[in-house]
Amino acid sequence: MRFATLADGSPDGRLHLVSRDNSRCIPAAAVSSLRLLMEDWDSFAPALEAEYAALNDGGGAPFQPAGALAPLPRAWQWLDGSAYDSHGALMQKVFGADPNPEGRPLMYQGMSHCFLGGAQDVPLPSEDDGIDFEGEFGVICDSVPMGSTPAEAAARIRLLVQINDWSLRAIAPVEMKTGFGWVQAKPACAVAPVALTPDELGEAWRDSRIDLPLQVDLNGTRFGLAEGYPMSYGFDQLIAHAAQSRDLVAGTVLGSGTVSNETYREVGSTCIAERRAIELLDEGKQSTPYMHFGDRVFMECRSRDQAPLFGAIDQQVVKGGRA
Repeated sequence: MRFATLADGSPDGRLHLVSRDNSRCIPAAAVSSLRLLMEDWDSFAPALEAEYAALNDGGGAPFQPAGALAPLPRAWQWLDGSAYDSHGALMQKVFGADPNPEGRPLMYQGMSHCFLGGAQDVPLPSEDDGIDFEGEFGVICDSVPMGSTPAEAAARIRLLVQINDWSLRAIAPVEMKTGFGWVQAKPACAVAPVALTPDELGEAWRDSRIDLPLQVDLNGTRFGLAEGYPMSYGFDQLIAHAAQSRDLVAGTVLGSGTVSNETYREVGSTCIAERRAIELLDEGKQSTPYMHFGDRVFMECRSRDQAPLFGAIDQQVVKGGRA
Protein backbone atom coordinates (compact mmCIF):
# COMPACT_ATOMS: atom_id res chain seq x y z
CA MET A 1 0.00 0.00 0.00
CA ARG A 2 0.96 3.63 -0.49
CA PHE A 3 -0.09 6.45 1.80
CA ALA A 4 0.05 10.24 1.82
CA THR A 5 -1.28 12.86 4.22
CA LEU A 6 -3.06 15.98 3.00
CA ALA A 7 -3.78 19.05 5.08
CA ASP A 8 -7.23 19.31 6.65
CA GLY A 9 -6.55 21.78 9.44
CA SER A 10 -5.77 19.11 12.04
CA PRO A 11 -2.31 18.41 13.49
CA ASP A 12 -2.13 14.94 11.91
CA GLY A 13 -3.76 15.76 8.55
CA ARG A 14 -6.05 13.48 6.54
CA LEU A 15 -4.75 10.08 5.50
CA HIS A 16 -5.06 9.18 1.79
CA LEU A 17 -4.29 6.05 -0.17
CA VAL A 18 -2.16 6.68 -3.26
CA SER A 19 -2.30 4.55 -6.40
CA ARG A 20 0.65 2.36 -7.35
CA ASP A 21 1.77 4.84 -10.04
CA ASN A 22 1.43 7.81 -7.63
CA SER A 23 -1.05 9.49 -9.97
CA ARG A 24 -4.32 9.23 -7.99
CA CYS A 25 -5.48 9.22 -4.40
CA ILE A 26 -8.56 8.76 -2.22
CA PRO A 27 -9.21 9.57 1.45
CA ALA A 28 -8.84 6.45 3.56
CA ALA A 29 -12.29 5.39 4.74
CA ALA A 30 -11.11 3.00 7.44
CA VAL A 31 -9.02 5.47 9.48
CA SER A 32 -8.50 9.24 9.40
CA SER A 33 -4.76 9.65 10.04
CA LEU A 34 -1.53 7.73 9.73
CA ARG A 35 -0.88 8.22 13.44
CA LEU A 36 -4.09 6.37 14.29
CA LEU A 37 -3.32 3.69 11.72
CA MET A 38 0.12 3.07 13.24
CA GLU A 39 -1.39 2.70 16.69
CA ASP A 40 -3.75 -0.10 15.54
CA TRP A 41 -2.32 -1.39 12.26
CA ASP A 42 -3.69 -4.91 12.46
CA SER A 43 -7.26 -3.69 12.92
CA PHE A 44 -7.26 -1.22 10.03
CA ALA A 45 -4.98 -2.90 7.47
CA PRO A 46 -7.48 -5.39 5.94
CA ALA A 47 -10.01 -2.67 5.08
CA LEU A 48 -7.25 -0.45 3.73
CA GLU A 49 -5.96 -3.27 1.52
CA ALA A 50 -9.43 -3.51 -0.05
CA GLU A 51 -9.58 0.27 -0.54
CA TYR A 52 -6.12 0.22 -2.12
CA ALA A 53 -7.09 -2.53 -4.56
CA ALA A 54 -10.19 -0.60 -5.58
CA LEU A 55 -8.14 2.57 -6.12
CA ASN A 56 -5.73 0.73 -8.40
CA ASP A 57 -8.67 -0.56 -10.42
CA GLY A 58 -9.57 3.06 -11.25
CA GLY A 59 -11.12 6.15 -9.74
CA GLY A 60 -9.84 8.60 -7.18
CA ALA A 61 -8.68 12.17 -7.66
CA PRO A 62 -5.36 13.37 -9.11
CA PHE A 63 -2.61 13.18 -6.51
CA GLN A 64 -0.69 16.44 -6.10
CA PRO A 65 2.45 15.47 -4.15
CA ALA A 66 3.69 19.05 -3.82
CA GLY A 67 0.66 19.79 -1.65
CA ALA A 68 1.18 16.84 0.69
CA LEU A 69 2.35 17.02 4.26
CA ALA A 70 4.89 14.58 5.62
CA PRO A 71 3.12 11.19 5.73
CA LEU A 72 3.41 11.31 9.52
CA PRO A 73 3.45 15.05 10.36
CA ARG A 74 4.29 14.37 14.00
CA ALA A 75 5.44 11.25 15.81
CA TRP A 76 6.12 10.08 19.33
CA GLN A 77 9.74 9.31 18.53
CA TRP A 78 12.39 9.98 15.85
CA LEU A 79 15.64 8.02 16.01
CA ASP A 80 18.39 8.48 13.46
CA GLY A 81 21.24 6.08 12.87
CA SER A 82 24.53 6.40 11.03
CA ALA A 83 24.58 3.06 9.25
CA TYR A 84 26.91 3.73 6.30
CA ASP A 85 30.50 2.97 7.28
CA SER A 86 31.92 4.80 4.26
CA HIS A 87 30.46 8.07 5.54
CA GLY A 88 31.57 7.53 9.13
CA ALA A 89 35.09 6.46 8.16
CA LEU A 90 35.50 9.50 5.92
CA MET A 91 34.39 11.88 8.69
CA GLN A 92 36.74 10.21 11.17
CA LYS A 93 39.69 10.40 8.78
CA VAL A 94 39.23 14.05 7.97
CA PHE A 95 38.21 15.39 11.36
CA GLY A 96 40.15 13.04 13.64
CA ALA A 97 37.08 11.67 15.40
CA ASP A 98 37.29 8.54 17.48
CA PRO A 99 36.32 5.33 15.68
CA ASN A 100 32.85 3.95 16.28
CA PRO A 101 32.55 1.36 19.07
CA GLU A 102 32.93 -2.12 17.60
CA GLY A 103 29.60 -3.78 16.91
CA ARG A 104 27.54 -0.82 18.09
CA PRO A 105 25.61 1.39 15.65
CA LEU A 106 25.56 5.14 16.12
CA MET A 107 22.13 6.61 16.89
CA TYR A 108 20.63 9.76 18.34
CA GLN A 109 17.11 10.79 19.31
CA GLY A 110 15.92 13.95 17.58
CA MET A 111 12.97 16.26 17.23
CA SER A 112 9.78 14.36 16.38
CA HIS A 113 6.87 16.73 17.00
CA CYS A 114 7.18 18.20 13.50
CA PHE A 115 8.22 16.69 10.17
CA LEU A 116 8.20 19.01 7.17
CA GLY A 117 6.50 18.07 3.92
CA GLY A 118 8.72 17.34 0.95
CA ALA A 119 7.88 20.63 -0.80
CA GLN A 120 7.83 22.89 2.26
CA ASP A 121 10.34 25.72 2.59
CA VAL A 122 12.90 25.21 5.34
CA PRO A 123 13.07 28.22 7.71
CA LEU A 124 16.42 28.53 9.45
CA PRO A 125 17.93 31.36 11.47
CA SER A 126 21.36 31.96 9.93
CA GLU A 127 23.53 31.01 6.95
CA ASP A 128 26.49 31.07 9.33
CA ASP A 129 25.26 27.87 10.97
CA GLY A 130 26.50 25.67 8.09
CA ILE A 131 23.19 24.63 6.52
CA ASP A 132 23.36 21.10 5.12
CA PHE A 133 20.98 18.45 3.84
CA GLU A 134 21.28 14.71 4.46
CA GLY A 135 19.58 12.24 2.15
CA GLU A 136 18.35 9.20 4.04
CA PHE A 137 15.95 6.30 3.96
CA GLY A 138 13.76 5.47 6.92
CA VAL A 139 11.14 3.18 8.37
CA ILE A 140 8.03 3.67 10.48
CA CYS A 141 7.50 0.88 13.01
CA ASP A 142 4.67 -0.76 14.82
CA SER A 143 5.23 -1.14 18.57
CA VAL A 144 8.47 -3.02 19.30
CA PRO A 145 8.84 -4.82 22.66
CA MET A 146 12.00 -4.25 24.68
CA GLY A 147 14.64 -6.87 23.94
CA SER A 148 13.35 -7.75 20.46
CA THR A 149 15.77 -9.58 18.18
CA PRO A 150 16.56 -8.22 14.70
CA ALA A 151 14.24 -10.84 13.18
CA GLU A 152 11.44 -9.80 15.51
CA ALA A 153 12.15 -6.14 14.81
CA ALA A 154 11.99 -6.71 11.04
CA ALA A 155 8.43 -8.00 11.41
CA ARG A 156 7.45 -4.70 13.04
CA ILE A 157 8.46 -2.52 10.07
CA ARG A 158 5.23 -1.22 8.55
CA LEU A 159 6.25 1.60 6.21
CA LEU A 160 9.28 2.86 4.30
CA VAL A 161 10.01 6.55 3.81
CA GLN A 162 12.58 8.91 2.27
CA ILE A 163 14.01 11.61 4.54
CA ASN A 164 15.99 14.84 4.38
CA ASP A 165 17.64 15.18 7.78
CA TRP A 166 18.59 18.86 7.93
CA SER A 167 21.80 19.65 9.83
CA LEU A 168 23.58 22.79 10.99
CA ARG A 169 27.24 21.85 10.69
CA ALA A 170 28.77 24.83 12.49
CA ILE A 171 26.76 24.03 15.63
CA ALA A 172 27.17 20.24 15.62
CA PRO A 173 30.83 20.10 16.81
CA VAL A 174 30.06 22.41 19.72
CA GLU A 175 27.15 20.26 20.87
CA MET A 176 29.08 17.03 20.36
CA LYS A 177 31.76 18.21 22.79
CA THR A 178 29.16 18.50 25.56
CA GLY A 179 28.57 14.76 25.41
CA PHE A 180 24.83 15.32 25.65
CA GLY A 181 23.94 15.08 21.95
CA TRP A 182 22.38 17.42 19.42
CA VAL A 183 19.60 19.95 19.93
CA GLN A 184 20.30 23.19 18.05
CA ALA A 185 22.19 21.40 15.25
CA LYS A 186 19.18 19.32 14.27
CA PRO A 187 16.11 21.28 13.10
CA ALA A 188 12.99 19.61 11.70
CA CYS A 189 13.51 16.83 9.15
CA ALA A 190 11.54 16.61 5.91
CA VAL A 191 9.86 13.48 4.56
CA ALA A 192 8.91 12.73 0.94
CA PRO A 193 5.14 12.68 0.35
CA VAL A 194 4.50 8.93 -0.05
CA ALA A 195 5.07 6.19 2.52
CA LEU A 196 5.17 2.61 1.19
CA THR A 197 4.60 -0.79 2.69
CA PRO A 198 7.78 -2.85 2.09
CA ASP A 199 6.08 -5.14 -0.45
CA GLU A 200 5.73 -2.16 -2.81
CA LEU A 201 9.51 -2.35 -3.42
CA GLY A 202 9.50 -6.02 -4.39
CA GLU A 203 13.06 -7.34 -4.67
CA ALA A 204 14.46 -3.87 -3.90
CA TRP A 205 13.55 -4.46 -0.24
CA ARG A 206 16.03 -7.06 0.97
CA ASP A 207 17.90 -7.71 4.19
CA SER A 208 15.87 -4.88 5.76
CA ARG A 209 17.56 -2.43 3.39
CA ILE A 210 16.37 -0.39 0.38
CA ASP A 211 18.39 -1.60 -2.59
CA LEU A 212 17.93 1.48 -4.77
CA PRO A 213 19.86 4.69 -5.49
CA LEU A 214 18.98 8.06 -3.96
CA GLN A 215 19.32 10.96 -6.40
CA VAL A 216 20.32 14.32 -4.90
CA ASP A 217 20.54 17.59 -6.87
CA LEU A 218 21.68 20.95 -5.46
CA ASN A 219 20.38 24.02 -7.30
CA GLY A 220 19.59 21.91 -10.35
CA THR A 221 22.99 20.19 -10.57
CA ARG A 222 23.53 16.52 -9.78
CA PHE A 223 25.22 16.14 -6.40
CA GLY A 224 24.99 12.43 -5.72
CA LEU A 225 23.46 9.11 -6.73
CA ALA A 226 24.46 6.76 -3.91
CA GLU A 227 23.03 3.27 -3.48
CA GLY A 228 20.95 2.55 -0.40
CA TYR A 229 21.85 -1.10 0.15
CA PRO A 230 25.39 -0.89 1.66
CA MET A 231 24.23 -0.24 5.25
CA SER A 232 26.55 -1.80 7.81
CA TYR A 233 23.44 -2.34 9.96
CA GLY A 234 20.04 -3.07 8.41
CA PHE A 235 16.91 -1.45 9.76
CA ASP A 236 16.15 -4.67 11.64
CA GLN A 237 19.41 -4.32 13.54
CA LEU A 238 18.94 -0.60 14.14
CA ILE A 239 15.47 -1.18 15.58
CA ALA A 240 16.72 -3.99 17.82
CA HIS A 241 19.52 -1.72 19.04
CA ALA A 242 17.03 1.02 19.91
CA ALA A 243 14.75 -1.47 21.67
CA GLN A 244 17.47 -3.11 23.77
CA SER A 245 16.42 -1.37 27.00
CA ARG A 246 12.98 0.10 26.21
CA ASP A 247 9.80 -0.53 24.31
CA LEU A 248 9.41 1.43 21.07
CA VAL A 249 6.02 3.05 20.66
CA ALA A 250 3.95 2.45 17.52
CA GLY A 251 4.75 5.16 15.00
CA THR A 252 8.44 5.41 15.86
CA VAL A 253 10.37 6.78 12.86
CA LEU A 254 13.94 5.52 12.40
CA GLY A 255 16.45 6.78 9.83
CA SER A 256 19.44 5.19 8.13
CA GLY A 257 21.75 8.16 8.38
CA THR A 258 23.40 9.77 5.35
CA VAL A 259 23.31 7.38 2.38
CA SER A 260 26.92 6.83 1.34
CA ASN A 261 29.02 4.43 -0.73
CA GLU A 262 32.70 3.49 -0.72
CA THR A 263 32.83 4.82 -4.28
CA TYR A 264 31.79 8.33 -3.19
CA ARG A 265 34.20 9.97 -5.58
CA GLU A 266 32.32 8.35 -8.48
CA VAL A 267 28.71 8.33 -7.27
CA GLY A 268 28.80 11.60 -5.35
CA SER A 269 27.35 12.39 -1.95
CA THR A 270 23.99 12.95 -0.29
CA CYS A 271 25.24 15.70 2.02
CA ILE A 272 27.58 18.67 1.63
CA ALA A 273 29.75 17.72 4.61
CA GLU A 274 30.86 14.54 2.86
CA ARG A 275 31.68 16.43 -0.34
CA ARG A 276 33.74 18.93 1.66
CA ALA A 277 35.60 16.11 3.40
CA ILE A 278 36.52 14.56 0.04
CA GLU A 279 37.75 17.95 -1.20
CA LEU A 280 39.93 18.34 1.88
CA LEU A 281 41.53 14.96 1.26
CA ASP A 282 42.00 15.42 -2.49
CA GLU A 283 42.73 19.13 -2.76
CA GLY A 284 43.78 20.21 0.71
CA LYS A 285 40.87 22.66 1.02
CA GLN A 286 37.09 22.69 1.16
CA SER A 287 35.56 24.53 -1.78
CA THR A 288 31.86 23.55 -1.79
CA PRO A 289 29.95 26.01 0.43
CA TYR A 290 27.12 25.12 2.71
CA MET A 291 23.67 26.31 1.66
CA HIS A 292 22.50 29.90 1.41
CA PHE A 293 18.97 31.25 1.68
CA GLY A 294 17.27 30.68 -1.67
CA ASP A 295 19.22 27.48 -2.44
CA ARG A 296 17.21 24.37 -3.33
CA VAL A 297 17.83 20.68 -2.79
CA PHE A 298 16.03 17.92 -4.70
CA MET A 299 15.96 14.26 -3.61
CA GLU A 300 14.21 11.35 -5.25
CA CYS A 301 14.36 7.55 -5.23
CA ARG A 302 12.83 5.63 -8.14
CA SER A 303 12.68 1.95 -8.96
CA ARG A 304 15.26 0.42 -11.30
CA ASP A 305 12.81 0.89 -14.17
CA GLN A 306 12.24 4.53 -13.10
CA ALA A 307 8.76 4.03 -11.64
CA PRO A 308 7.87 6.61 -8.96
CA LEU A 309 8.08 5.51 -5.34
CA PHE A 310 8.21 8.01 -2.49
CA GLY A 311 7.80 11.15 -4.58
CA ALA A 312 10.34 13.95 -4.44
CA ILE A 313 11.73 16.15 -1.73
CA ASP A 314 12.20 19.56 -3.34
CA GLN A 315 12.95 22.26 -0.75
CA GLN A 316 14.22 25.81 -0.56
CA VAL A 317 16.08 27.22 2.43
CA VAL A 318 14.63 30.52 3.68
CA LYS A 319 15.31 32.97 6.48
CA GLY A 320 13.35 32.00 9.60
CA GLY A 321 13.06 32.88 13.25
CA ARG A 322 12.55 36.25 14.84
CA ALA A 323 13.66 39.31 12.93
